[in-house]
This record gives sequence, structure tokens and C-alpha cells, in this order.
Amino acid sequence: MRILLTGSTGYIGRRLLPALVEEGHHVICLVRDIRRFDSEDFSLEFLKNITLLEADLNDRTSLSGLPKVIDAAYYLVHSMTTSYPNFGRLEESSAQNFVHYINQTDAKQIIYLSGISNDEALSNHLRSRKNVEGVLRSSRVPTTTLRAAIVIGSGSASFEIIRDLVEKLPIMIAPKWLKSRCQPIGIRNVIEYLKGVLLMKETFNEVFDIGGPDILTYKEMLLGYAKIRGLKRTIITVPLLSPKLSSLWLYFVASTSYSLARSLVSSLKNEVICRDMCIHTMIPNRLLSYQETLQIAFDRIQKKNVVSSWKDAVSNESMNKNFLSFIDVPEYGCYKDKRVVEFDRPANDVLENIWSIGGKRGWYWGDWLWQIRGLMDKVVGGVGLRRGRRSDTDLKAGDALDFWRVLIADKKNGILLLYAEMKLPGEAWLEFKIKESENKKTLVQTATFRPLGLRGRLYWYSVLPFHGLIFSRMAKNIVLR
Repeated sequence: MRILLTGSTGYIGRRLLPALVEEGHHVICLVRDIRRFDSEDFSLEFLKNITLLEADLNDRTSLSGLPKVIDAAYYLVHSMTTSYPNFGRLEESSAQNFVHYINQTDAKQIIYLSGISNDEALSNHLRSRKNVEGVLRSSRVPTTTLRAAIVIGSGSASFEIIRDLVEKLPIMIAPKWLKSRCQPIGIRNVIEYLKGVLLMKETFNEVFDIGGPDILTYKEMLLGYAKIRGLKRTIITVPLLSPKLSSLWLYFVASTSYSLARSLVSSLKNEVICRDMCIHTMIPNRLLSYQETLQIAFDRIQKKNVVSSWKDAVSNESMNKNFLSFIDVPEYGCYKDKRVVEFDRPANDVLENIWSIGGKRGWYWGDWLWQIRGLMDKVVGGVGLRRGRRSDTDLKAGDALDFWRVLIADKKNGILLLYAEMKLPGEAWLEFKIKESENKKTLVQTATFRPLGLRGRLYWYSVLPFHGLIFSRMAKNIVLR
């Protein structure tokens, strides 16, 4: 079958794509920027079974070139991590544009992954998800809606936030929403359901809640993580933290953006529990317990096999629409800090150091200064350093790397280019390049800053002394370690 997959570079889409190809389907991947698709992850045989098409659901005219002959379409688009103030209107507009397109095709089914919304007073995000359901059901194509609560898996936002909180805080003074109940589901089970409902007529124009076998409070989920990790943790809930203070608490403790923290906290007032599990009788599969999903996530992390992460979502709104257009580092009107270091060890050793930068490894000198800069970024609403990285040793274009975004990760040619996603009065790039000739090998490390007005220029000169300390030692240690 010919399947259209929206959100193919997102957390769920990147997991679903190989599963659909393994089932023998030809998958048409709709992406906003083809350059963000990691074709290197797949074999040539696999790539024969997919088609990459570039279009933006927010731009109806860009959808005109999409194929009209398809069997079904997955709608896996949402704005959970966006800082856009009118995200509900944005999500509704995207869904309307999609319906306008899908009505011109011969598709037999739309499959939408939504959120459990059984309460009356819903958060803005759950209300938006439910609204999108209504828009999709207005199309002439039958829609199957799967509503999930918290999805647990390596790289999922829920797993990473739980991991941050428990690993970092022996004692937690937490908001009262930790007493709310939810029904977490493992990413494996989500993929099974998404595959299972494909062209199953019994699911047309129906809505199904999907969840795992456990109903837990958020406090029980945190303590369950602590148990599997062998950590002793004490959690004290207090009624004094307002939603805003709760968002700030989560934002500063966990590796999350403020927009995501705010969205999560507003949604945590709602109990997300399956109203009925009739879907399980139609698509029987072994539901993994919360403890099992945690263990599988740890196994993935230890094997350095995290396929996708919520951190892959670009946090800089100006980059989001045309992500890799920032690859061309500007030459004029910029300040640069360039360091050239010769070395006589194998170039691959230095490359491994470059490819391991950030995250647990750190920045090779003055990590405490980087941490202060990350904290300053958090204070003004930036992403900070706590996002870390998807893998300790592997980098791909599109990966989050602390408060940077990977634009180029060309190991073959020895080039790593990063773009700053921290709050800045301008734009910043950091490039590492290995150059080899017959007589010498050099590391060229270049920091580029394009200031925005007088404020940007004042910022550059204020941090110049720190750059002199950090960048020179960083380059030297990369070639020496």
C-alpha cells in the first residue's frame, strides 16, 4: 500500500516509518525540509520503499504537488514544544490545510494520534488536540483517532523529564499535580496500535483510548523510576505552587523548554485514563507495564540505540520553517573567533573527541563557565544546557546538543557545524573542521556571531574575555585528550 506519513522526522514518526516499511508498504514521507531526513540511517533497499516530499502543512499551496493516489495517511503533527502563543490556531490551520488536500485524494483512511481528553475542563493543549480531531473528521475520508496519555520510551519527553527529576533530586518538594493519575503506554505498544488500525474498517470514524496496564499517579511514576534505578527518593507535595511556579520549577530542574514545561503542567491537572480498552480486543498485543517500558528504554540508551528524541524538535521559531538554511555561515557583518591547532596524532582520534563534545563529556575546558551560561539562558527563557544530546558518540544533522543545534555532521570530511539556540541578541555558529595535508594536520575551530543592532555588539564585547579563555583551551584540549 501507499501510505502518506506526516511528522516523519518527529519522535513517533521516526519510530513508525521502519515499522511500516517492514510490513511491505511504500511510505511517502512529508517533510518541511528534505535535508532534515536522516537517509544515512537506512539501507539502499529500505530507501527504495520510501518517497521524500517537501511541503509545509501551514502553507496550503505547498501541498498542491502531493500525490493524489494513496491508500491511507498518518497525521502525526502537533505543537507541544512550540513557544508560538496561538498554537491552537496554528494546529487548527494545519489540520484544515491537510483536509483540503486529503479530500482530493483517493485515500481510504486518516489515522491521528491524539491525547486522552475525557475530562470536561481540558488544558489548552488537550483542547487543541481534540479540536484537531474534529477538523480531521470533517473530511470525506474516514478518520481513526487513537488517544494516548504519556508515552514512555527512550528519548520521549515524559521519560527524559522523569529521568532528570529522579536522577538529580534526592528530595523533591513538588506541586500537588503529582497526585493526578495517568495511564502511561510504552512506545512499542503505540506503534503496534498505529500499525494495527491501518485500513481496519471496524476502526473507521471511531475514537479509541490507548494505554498500558498500569494506572499510576505521577508521584508513583517517579518513585517507580527510582526503584528500578536503585535510588532512594523522598517526594513531598505542597499545595502552594501555582501553575506558573510549577512550570518554572519543572523548567529549571529538568531538561525541557519553558514552553513544554508550561504545556505539561497545564495538562497535568487532567487525569488521563482510558475510558474503555475495546481497542485491545480488536488489536491484541502484549501491553508492557510501566516498569518494563523503563527497562527497555534503559537498554536502548546503554546500547546507544536511541532512534528519536523529543529534543529533535527545533526550539528556535525562526529556524523551524527552513531549518538547514542556516548552514551558510555569513562572512560579512560578523565577529569571529578562529583557533587553529596543529596535531600529530591520528585524525580519527580528534574526530572522536569532536563528535563526543557536550553532554556528559562537556566542552573540554571551563565546564563551570558553560554551566553558568546555560543557567543564564534558562533565566531568560532559553533552552539551557540540560537537553544534553541524543547519543554520547553519534551526531546527526538536526540533533540537539546542549543549547546548540547540529546543522552539519559530516564525519567523512571532518566537519561539524553547530547553530546556537540560546537566547542571543544575534545569531551564533560554532564550526569544527579537520584539515589534512602531506605535511600537517590541523583543527580549525571557528565561532561566528552576527550581532543584532547595538545590543548585539555590546554583548560580543562583554563576553570577549571569556571567549579568549574558553575557545583557545577548548581547541587545544580537543586535539590532546
